[in-house]
This record gives sequence, C-alpha cells and structure tokens, in this order.
Amino acid sequence: MNPTELFALLPDMAVFARVVDAGNFSVAARQLGSTPSTVSRQIKRLEEALATRLLERSTRKVRVTESGAQVYRYCRDVVSAASGAMDAAGHLVGRPQGRVSLSAPTAFAKTVIHPLVPGFLRAYTEIDLQLLFTDHEVDPLDDDLDLVIRLTGHPPPGLAGRRLGTVRWVLCASPAYLRARGTPAHPRELAQHDCLYLGETADDNRWRFRRDTETQTVEVRGRYIANHAGARLEAAQQGFGVASLPDFAAAGALQRGELVQVLADWELQARAYVGTVWLLYPPNRFLPPKVRVLIDYLAEHIGGAG
Repeated sequence: MNPTELFALLPDMAVFARVVDAGNFSVAARQLGSTPSTVSRQIKRLEEALATRLLERSTRKVRVTESGAQVYRYCRDVVSAASGAMDAAGHLVGRPQGRVSLSAPTAFAKTVIHPLVPGFLRAYTEIDLQLLFTDHEVDPLDDDLDLVIRLTGHPPPGLAGRRLGTVRWVLCASPAYLRARGTPAHPRELAQHDCLYLGETADDNRWRFRRDTETQTVEVRGRYIANHAGARLEAAQQGFGVASLPDFAAAGALQRGELVQVLADWELQARAYVGTVWLLYPPNRFLPPKVRVLIDYLAEHIGGAG
C-alpha cells in the first residue's frame, strides 16, 4: 500500500476506533455527527483495503473479530496521536476562551454549581459560561452541550465521565423544633412528628430506611408538603418539622447550626437526586482548553460534595 492510499484510509481508521469504543454504529455515528449508513460504508471500505473482516454486525451491537482487535489497537494509537497533537496546540494558544455550556439538575445547579460560578468567571476572564438548570435527562451530543452533570449509579455508554462525588438524603430539623417535640431515636417515632416531604407521588410520605441489615418503613405526615428542596429547607429552619433533603441542600444550614441532622445512623432510601455525581462529556481525547479548565475547576471545588 503506497503512502497516498494509506493517508486516504486514516479517516476510516478513526471511525473504526470510534465504532469499537461506542459498541454500535448508531452511537458512533451520533458522536461523529454522521449517519449509521455512512459509518458502515467507511468500515466496509477499510475492511476491503485491509482484506480482512473487522466486525461481526448485528442489529443492536457489533462484535470485534480477532483481526479487528489487533487492527483496533493501531487505529486507537492513530487517534491518540492526532488528539495529542491537537491538545498540545491548544495549550500553546494562550488563555482558555470562548463559551462553555453545562447542564445540571435544578437543585444541584442552584445549590452547588451556581455559587461556584463567580469564582470561575473571575479566574477565567475570557470564558463565558452557560448554565442550564433542568431535571430532564440531557445528552451532551444531542443537545449540543459541552458538559452534563447527572446523578446516576451507571453513566450512559458512549460518553466520557468524571466522578465528582455522591449525593445521599438526610433528615433535618431546627434545634427549636427538637427541643419542643423531642429528637426521634428510631424511624418509627417519625409517625408522631410533623414531617416535610415531596408529595410528588402517592407514597412519597412512606419513608424507607436501612441500617446494616435492618429495614424500616414509616408513613409520615405534616402540615407542609413541597416538591422543592429549598422550600423544605426553609420550612425546617423555621421549625415546621423534620425535612427530607439532599445532603448538598442541607449542608450549609447544618454547618451553621440552623438545622440538626436526625437519625444519622439510618440511610433514607430516596428514589431521586441520589447516587454518584457524574460530569459527562463526549468521549474525545482532545478537549478544548475552555472545557478542560471547567472540568478541573468543578472537580477541585466539588470533590466530595456528597
């Protein structure tokens, strides 16, 4: 194969590496801004040029053949070398600049991300930041975003990710409320208390707890039901009961002594806003400097935010 023929195959080699990483043609095509049929043609062209079958195809996924696995290692190195060159160039162009976009669940965005924004903008004066507050599941590829924060135990395939911490739920009440009503020592005692809960589903007032191998479910009631963590936080601070809150929402009030955590040795098993905090982005080895510095900034300042 002469150099001209080899150079013509480099794009197909990069596509092949992406298909193997993604696990199927559709995901790879979406990541590349292409179509599955175009990606399939590129893989077929590479197979014909190399005179070997690289992939076994099915409707849902692909399986790499033995020869394909060997070819993949070299194609991956080609992509890595190109990404390294771009990365090196990016570090030579000066300060990070341009607009970077980030989405996060609404309460997490307001309580954790938004307070960090002023410091980031002061540190990187040539970057504009767009923060999207949304509880809808967002895909950085489909929605044209640089970064997405998602709370999940299993980040979706086809995206790169960085773990920022974990979120769990806590029960909190004001010192005045606990002095007046007593501090519950066991989950079943919550039935005798005013409790602040979401009320989004019919059984949101059935709180489920776990401690080691012991489980407990208690039906709670209260005079104020609100599906906003900030509202429940403020109501608890004003003495209206025991509130269920994501730990990031309660952290400041607990630190200032405005709230006291109760039943700390029990795990409140919530169904939303719980789990690992993932910062997700398209799986390109090369990231623009403006995106890279935001990733590093969030990792440094959130760290174990949960």
